[in-house]
Amino acid sequence: MSGITAEQAFVVLREAELLCPPEQVEAALDRLAAAIAAELEGRDPLVLVVMNGAFVTAARLLSRLQFPLRVGYLHATRYRSGTRGGEIDWIARPRPAVAGQVVLVVDDIFDEGDTLHAILGEIRQEGATAVYSAVLVDKRHDRKVSGLTVDFVGLEVPDRYVFGCGMDYKEYWRNLPAIYAARE
Repeated sequence: MSGITAEQAFVVLREAELLCPPEQVEAALDRLAAAIAAELEGRDPLVLVVMNGAFVTAARLLSRLQFPLRVGYLHATRYRSGTRGGEIDWIARPRPAVAGQVVLVVDDIFDEGDTLHAILGEIRQEGATAVYSAVLVDKRHDRKVSGLTVDFVGLEVPDRYVFGCGMDYKEYWRNLPAIYAARE
């Protein structure tokens, strides 16, 4: 359960602030794809999609990558429909196997980075030859995991509760083509 109803989700959207309209998101995805292609084209990458948040971003991004690649997934979370993170919960470890692979991890947002840091560490430990990360959104604040840098970033947003483009508001609104900030 999400903790809210569909009717409440409509209220949240009506009261939210539009941060990045669809055109801005599309332009960011184009820039991300160009940067990723410049680095990974010809390297036969395995793209791992972080479920559930990144599936929308990944689908929109992958259609822009016009070179051979393989796609897999993983599912790790700290949020469990909440707004504050806890311990890493591995729902599905990286699939297929990453040993000997050049891996690109696609996630929706780089907030504090604890989840992404754990994911990248796990993939390195499992023997990937190179590990890259891409996010649609980087949240601006100073609470990031020390030493973690994301290789490819589409957009920056303020330190607010954001949703749309794969990011949810209590399990709703991942399907929106724009990025919104919930009313504070």
